[in-house]
Amino acid sequence: MAAPPQATPRAAAGRATRRNGGPRKLFVLDTNVLMHDPSCLFRFEEHDIYLPMIVLEELDNNKKGMSEVARNARQASRTLDALAATVRGDIRDGVPLTALGHREATGTLLFQTEAFSHSLPDGIAQGKADNHILVVVQGLKQRHPERDVVLVSKDINMRIKARALGLAAEDYENDKTIDDVELLYTGMLALPTDFWARQGKKVESWQQGGHTFYRIGGPLVQQMLLNQFVYHEAPGEPPLYARVVELRGKTAVLRTLKDYTHLKNAVWGVTARNREQNFALNLLMDPEIDFVTLAGTAGTGKTLMALAAGLTQVLDERRYTEIIMTRATVSVGEDIGFLPGTEEEKMGPWMGALDDNLEFLAKGGQNPAGEWGRAATQDLIRSRVKIKSMNFMRGRTFLNKYVIIDEAQNLTPKQMKTLITRAGPGTKLVCMGNLAQIDTPYLTEGSSGLTYVVDRFKGWPHGGHVTLARGERSRLADFASEVL
Repeated sequence: MAAPPQATPRAAAGRATRRNGGPRKLFVLDTNVLMHDPSCLFRFEEHDIYLPMIVLEELDNNKKGMSEVARNARQASRTLDALAATVRGDIRDGVPLTALGHREATGTLLFQTEAFSHSLPDGIAQGKADNHILVVVQGLKQRHPERDVVLVSKDINMRIKARALGLAAEDYENDKTIDDVELLYTGMLALPTDFWARQGKKVESWQQGGHTFYRIGGPLVQQMLLNQFVYHEAPGEPPLYARVVELRGKTAVLRTLKDYTHLKNAVWGVTARNREQNFALNLLMDPEIDFVTLAGTAGTGKTLMALAAGLTQVLDERRYTEIIMTRATVSVGEDIGFLPGTEEEKMGPWMGALDDNLEFLAKGGQNPAGEWGRAATQDLIRSRVKIKSMNFMRGRTFLNKYVIIDEAQNLTPKQMKTLITRAGPGTKLVCMGNLAQIDTPYLTEGSSGLTYVVDRFKGWPHGGHVTLARGERSRLADFASEVL
């Protein structure tokens, strides 16, 4: 049995519900479920949980070290110890899961206290931990024919083997933020083509600070969230691009955007090339927005825009003191081993995207002074951009910093929480990632930390999200994204 290399905190509401009012299910947990989510014991509502003895052995084997898996193994062991300590009678009767105050878990935790006779096919190895668990599931099914006995495992092959033996098996899905990533909040809402005709004379508008404000009503307001972008594009009519800045009852206030597609509003020489990039730059340049998430495929401009906005606000506007950039160090291929040097030098090979974008920005329209001017600009930029490793983030506080978290799709919700809670007064945090490029094992689009924060922060007055759709890197990269 392979333990997951990353841990995922948080589970949604328990999905194991009683069907047709029948008897409570009996869930047999694989070790990787406990090491994936140490609080999983309390996620099965009224159903019972059974732990084979080999699972406790494997928890013990994986408890050493400083990895997320080892920490979760220790946490799971502490929880099991606390539950077992509440038993006053015979532990074979089970331990109430409510004993530690988790009122939503009304089932019973049962430990394996006796051996089960082996009845697996001859070709299956007897010494493997996975097969020990399958023997237990099979024995429980024979002993309790009136109950649904279900194996819960994060291991795909384990579930396949169980089903091949006629045993019920399920994935542990309680960590998923959403079932279908297509339903993830995009940060945008297209207004219907007859929007102005429907609103009629009910629209109230006014000018303030270079922006036009519209107060609208109607059923469409129920779909809107704070800081969501709305747009109206219809042939023969001027387009409308605005952001929801106020929701009150059945009315919403829309504020028109600053046009970053125009050269006069260029951010460190960078202009928006499409509608979504314009939305993103409006969030990145707004001092009232503390948390920005950008999702999109390769070449949509996430890193370039975040860096350009950061450099403008650090060097020109002096809003922040420096840019701090970090990312999940997950290899696409084989690991190349330990890297020499300081923390920043060790992170260097992971920061190719940063180097590429800084080179582009240093050569931009901001530098008419020739080669010497570009070199000086590059040195100035480098002095204000710090590269940090996530391994040393715990306990830190960032004051007046512009923090960029790249490749955020490879982070678990727990890691994401650790990073976001580092933000001190005056700090802006930008999370970027491509949910189609998750390299962390056992992490999916539905359970990624990026998906988690997009869903949790939607509608917060000081946060915003944009899903970038169109690639602007090159015609080759765009075509490759579509056909490969």
